[in-house]
Amino acid sequence: MRIGLWIGGNRLEDFVDNARQAKEAGFPSVWSGQIFGLDTLTAFAVAGREVSGLEWGTGVVPIYPRHPIALAMQALTTNAAVGGRLTLGIGPSHQVVVEALHGLDYSRPASFTGEYLQALLPLLREGKVSYAGSQVTAHVTLDPDKALGVPVLLSALAPRMLRLAGSVADGTVTWMTGPKTVATHVVPSIRAAAADAGRPEPRVVMALPVAVTDDVAQARARAGEIFAIYGGLPAYRAVLDREGAEGPGDVVIAGDAATVKAQIAELAGHGVTDFAAVTFTDRERTLSALQELL
Repeated sequence: MRIGLWIGGNRLEDFVDNARQAKEAGFPSVWSGQIFGLDTLTAFAVAGREVSGLEWGTGVVPIYPRHPIALAMQALTTNAAVGGRLTLGIGPSHQVVVEALHGLDYSRPASFTGEYLQALLPLLREGKVSYAGSQVTAHVTLDPDKALGVPVLLSALAPRMLRLAGSVADGTVTWMTGPKTVATHVVPSIRAAAADAGRPEPRVVMALPVAVTDDVAQARARAGEIFAIYGGLPAYRAVLDREGAEGPGDVVIAGDAATVKAQIAELAGHGVTDFAAVTFTDRERTLSALQELL
């Protein structure tokens, strides 16, 4: 199981500095989401020109309101900038974001995602597509300057999305999803979908907050405050309920160094191929423990 580090920041310089620190610390990959700050793929392109040798993974870029042709061109450009080491994690976001902020229809997110992948994947793998669905249409041949081959991970929690992640995409990237849910729901579902489709065993990237600390209760309370929004979003609420977690603070990996390392190492046995650590408190102690897992 590979151990990566979640990075971010409000400035491009933050992405560059955080990526450089991750590389110097020995982490093979960095990951970042797309919310309402800097555009992550653009930030990766800038940072990747400064820091080489890392894998750059998005977790995730929302597909609404990005047309697959536009996203493919941006991803291929970023892939060229980072030396062909981009992994594109995508997802349909949430109803409250898509409808309230963008004013778009979110009545069929799973079917929209399926059509989106039918348009996006050929563009990233072959540089061309001719597809017409009920919600997505794309007819184009790109000139990607030989930056093809970007793997695509799908944010997938519900059964239909997990089938897409395993049968069509290259795997999944999860967030706020605890170890029990990953072991008993995510991994079996996505592996079965991949096997049924004759696809390689999928990648399972698991991202969670991590803290090496002497005060676990305080760390969980702090995480509950920082990540409170995820406890109210239906998709995350469903997996928190499945885990038996009251809120985001309950799925945090926290404790002394030995406890944290043991909990992370255990994930490999659940079928997790990559763990992306999100540090939020006691950063230096946490990074030191994570380095011992590399």
